[in-house]
Amino acid sequence: MNIFDTHTHLNVVHFADREAEEIALAQELGVTKMNVVGFDRPTIDKALSLANHHKEIFATIGWHPTEAGSYTDHVEDFLRQQLKTPKVIALGEIGLDYYWMEDPKETQMEVFRRQIALAKEVDLPFVVHTRDALEDTYAVIKEAGVGPRGGIMHSYSGSLEMAERFIELGMMISFSGVVTFKKALDVQAAATALPLDKILVETDAPYLAPVPKRGRENRPAYTRYVVDKIAELRGVTVEEVAAATYNNAMQVFGLKE
Repeated sequence: MNIFDTHTHLNVVHFADREAEEIALAQELGVTKMNVVGFDRPTIDKALSLANHHKEIFATIGWHPTEAGSYTDHVEDFLRQQLKTPKVIALGEIGLDYYWMEDPKETQMEVFRRQIALAKEVDLPFVVHTRDALEDTYAVIKEAGVGPRGGIMHSYSGSLEMAERFIELGMMISFSGVVTFKKALDVQAAATALPLDKILVETDAPYLAPVPKRGRENRPAYTRYVVDKIAELRGVTVEEVAAATYNNAMQVFGLKE
């Protein structure tokens, strides 16, 4: 069985000097590939380094919405150059965050639009972070348009109806450990009913650890529990969900075995 953790932060200080251990544990649970996401300069540098040193790891780089105020032409030029690195498979995580509100909505939206345009320019999918901003996120993506490489709604936490609207725009829906939470009924409904060829799985480690590890440190290996829960919800085998989400990830990221 092969599982693809499509969004993890093995590049944060939390995992320093433990990367090999995490990769080994992940493989024991069937997680054979992972996408490490860099969201500011230090984490981008680390994501690129990890991807270059480990065959199981790929990198996604971009400017997080909580960093929107520091996005400049210089930052954009840096991203443009690094996005051409062979093991960089997407631009992200980008989007809107109205929970922390580090910068005004207008600033976040402008940076979001610029990075969607950049993703199209370099012919990569883009990965979207949205918190307390789902409608505005939808509006920006609809206005900007999803390029031929598509995009991913990372750690989806909305309703089935909203997920279907994002899919109509050309987006994939990625489920994290949130889908295992007892009260996440909207997310579970989406994971149950969406077409299997439109969903992905992830951890967002070290955050959002799934049941039965909730409340502890999340680890890339725990993508297995996300797969287990989706299989349970859909009434299919774990192997079927693992294979489908793995193949979906390979396709959206433009990867071949």
